[in-house]
Amino acid sequence: MIRASIFSSVAILILALPVAASSAQEAETIPPFAQLLARPVRLKPELVGVHPRVFVTASELETLRARARTTHREDWQKVLAGLPALAGDPPPPPGPQERRAQNDVAHAIAGVSLAWAVERRPDLLAAAKKWTLAATSYEPWGYTYNKPIVDLAAGHLLYAIGWAYDLLWPELTSEERALIRASLERHAALVHEYFTPSAKRGRFEFTQNHDFIPTAGLAVAALALMGESPDAEKWAATAYAHHHRANQLLSPDGYYYEGIEYWIFSAPWLVHFADAWEHATGESVWELGPYRNWKLYVAHELLPNGQDAFDFGDAWEGPLTRARRGEEIGRLYPGGTLESNANLLYRVAARLRDPETQAVADRCHALGHTSLEEHWTLLWRDASLAPAPMARLPLQHRFEDSGVVFFRTSWEKDALAFAFKAGPPEGHRAARLLAQVPEWRPSTGHAHPDAGSFIVWADGRLVVGDTGYAGRPQARHHNTVVVGGFGQGLEKEHDAWEGMDRAALDRVRITEATLAPASARIVAEIAAAYPPAAGLSEFRREFSFEAPGRFRVRDRLATAEPRTFEWYLHADGPFAIDGAAFGDGSGAAFHGRAALPAGARLRTGPTILTAPGQPGSIEQGRQDQRGFELVVEPPGAGRAAEFDVSFEVKRVRP
Repeated sequence: MIRASIFSSVAILILALPVAASSAQEAETIPPFAQLLARPVRLKPELVGVHPRVFVTASELETLRARARTTHREDWQKVLAGLPALAGDPPPPPGPQERRAQNDVAHAIAGVSLAWAVERRPDLLAAAKKWTLAATSYEPWGYTYNKPIVDLAAGHLLYAIGWAYDLLWPELTSEERALIRASLERHAALVHEYFTPSAKRGRFEFTQNHDFIPTAGLAVAALALMGESPDAEKWAATAYAHHHRANQLLSPDGYYYEGIEYWIFSAPWLVHFADAWEHATGESVWELGPYRNWKLYVAHELLPNGQDAFDFGDAWEGPLTRARRGEEIGRLYPGGTLESNANLLYRVAARLRDPETQAVADRCHALGHTSLEEHWTLLWRDASLAPAPMARLPLQHRFEDSGVVFFRTSWEKDALAFAFKAGPPEGHRAARLLAQVPEWRPSTGHAHPDAGSFIVWADGRLVVGDTGYAGRPQARHHNTVVVGGFGQGLEKEHDAWEGMDRAALDRVRITEATLAPASARIVAEIAAAYPPAAGLSEFRREFSFEAPGRFRVRDRLATAEPRTFEWYLHADGPFAIDGAAFGDGSGAAFHGRAALPAGARLRTGPTILTAPGQPGSIEQGRQDQRGFELVVEPPGAGRAAEFDVSFEVKRVRP
């Protein structure tokens, strides 16, 4: 049965913005980076010489203690019962090298330090000191083989040790303070140097997690050390400059271009910076950033089962993850449910006083989602903020800047849902602003060459799917078209878009999206996503849906020279083919037909891709099977091709 909210009862016609920017858009002010770096940083007068001060004060800890005994008691008791720092000793120096292991040490330090500040138990203080002092002796902070000292682990440890120093300060001996402070100063100076313009490095990847995570950690450490370390103000100014850029340049529509896995990993750091900066200095970046629309991103990214997601970009392992197989399952589903880090939405809801964001956070909580830093819920969830009903959120939504449309028939688990994607890697606004920010180097390796691709969920499973995180993303791994052997972007390295004309990519766009409760029609122009060598002058895709489960994809392509064409469709299970007809093998739940010209054929087989390798060698991973592919191949080469593929999904499950 198709269900629809009363708020979606009228069809809406949404037209894309024209390619040329309006005068209002042209007027958007981007402060010079040098101006941001030179900006003075001052603590609130009442916080000078005071500890704790970065995220909480001593009086605010009293409020947290009251929460821990009343409104937040159940969640807080789970935090106390699961503190990693109480389960064993920290990894000894020189520090672990397993992927994310030092990140995990940082989370353990932050959790046990807050637990001590709230509970004041001697065992918690002893564990907090032990783990913090051990981490100060790690060498390097991070991987020995890839960006040691200045990357993600450095950001995590600066944040955790900086906050521990702030929280534990009254209980630390003078020798312990000196040791921790010296470690923070050394590592903050190294991270600061790396993220400050110089003759060696003048461009930065502001919107990429490898930039704003280390600089968030730098900010927390700097704010904790101001008044004690002479360079702390300078470190804080650099962190602010990077986060001002990140907040202003990330798409304000709330869609995160790196994919849902990287939103889960990265978004908490934008919140940590925004919280620490406002609490310690009184200055806000909350209205500058994408926070207000994250509720729409998280709500629509989740598939109706509430435990999987539309996995555009580098997100998990595709069919392996959905089957709860693969190396990442224990990390992604600790305890059996998704670790979505959605508790950060409680902070967004509280800060912006937004009942709809509170509703999405509550929904994730009700679905059993967990967070890597559950201890933050004590600070972030405002129990007095009543959630809006989920029915207030639209069942169909277009992220217009990013070029992504989501559609579902209800917020229930039995809903049908699909998503369609066609836009520049970081959105139209980013493509336009790039020329105004000469020190910005886009890093879009986590955004796949998937313009025109779509994902369909129906009958309790992914019917048309995506393939997940790849070491070498390629268009052939998505539901789109390969032209003369050329995919989208350049497809040589992890970042398929590296070397492409970013301004030209602004022409990849959804030109029309008509969305109604029981139907949808989306039209996109995609040719600009392909390299000039493909010679593609036209690629128009029309994607349509009619309830209860009928889909149709019509494509028109034209090239300057004769080219071969391959049209791809992906699913988690194998396809069965009978002439121009195809299905899922059972013939009951999913079947379709391609309009084949004379000599054309359908073929099918496993989808094989290069999985991500180790950090620094990401293109050198193993060969993985990620589901199955159906390919429509016209005969020979030509200067034009048209595809018309229809498929239907029927409910067979009770």
